[in-house]
Amino acid sequence: MKTVFEKTTGLTDTPTHYCPGCTHGIIHRLVAESLEEINALENAVGVASVGCSVLSYEYFHCDMTQAAHGRAPAVATGLKRVLPEDRIVFTYQGDGDLASIGMGEIVHAAARGENITVIFVNNAIYGMTGGQMAPTTLLGQKTATTPTGRTEQLQGLPIRVSEMLATLDGTEYIERVSTHDVAHVIKAKKAIKKAFKNQQEGKGFSMVEVLSSCPTNWGLDPEESLDWIKDEMVPYYPLGVFKNRQSKQEGRE
Repeated sequence: MKTVFEKTTGLTDTPTHYCPGCTHGIIHRLVAESLEEINALENAVGVASVGCSVLSYEYFHCDMTQAAHGRAPAVATGLKRVLPEDRIVFTYQGDGDLASIGMGEIVHAAARGENITVIFVNNAIYGMTGGQMAPTTLLGQKTATTPTGRTEQLQGLPIRVSEMLATLDGTEYIERVSTHDVAHVIKAKKAIKKAFKNQQEGKGFSMVEVLSSCPTNWGLDPEESLDWIKDEMVPYYPLGVFKNRQSKQEGRE
């Protein structure tokens, strides 16, 4: 029989610990496939964050290390500076990790133009620690700490991280993508691969923000969660390229 699909060698055979319908698994595959396709698996070092992705080192077939909560960009900076130039260093972080306790770390790594790749998974909530409000939680969204919904008056407005980092002179490439359907998963793969290739070419700081689902903490089934990304998240977090310094071509989907 003709082989129509082969699992990437960038992933291990570890059974997933993620909840049914969670799109972390899809994003893992896109990262692993991208590293394999640019022949970077043997030279890659990933930095796992704290959150649902804390066990990401179990899934990637490359060297991995664990950072304290929010500190993945600082750890990645150190790794990139001391390792040989051909090493590809990336962080894999959720929104609670990157946009809250780690906000200072990501801003300054971007401002310095560190030649690292950041995979930023935004599911608008703290997933692993109990479903609390995150900096990216939408207005009106109910969480464990906003049971009646987030309000501008009490909790402020959600932070658009990609737009913010794109204003920094040190950033090379910033794009927001989504996982809510096949067409957008394909676009996400292209963005992630580009971010890694930028690092190979020494261009500087690249980040891909990926809108992801959290059925368990959203209180939705997997299919409803994908619709929620499209109908609720995308309008507030528009998809597209926010910074592409080399080409000077910026736009929105």
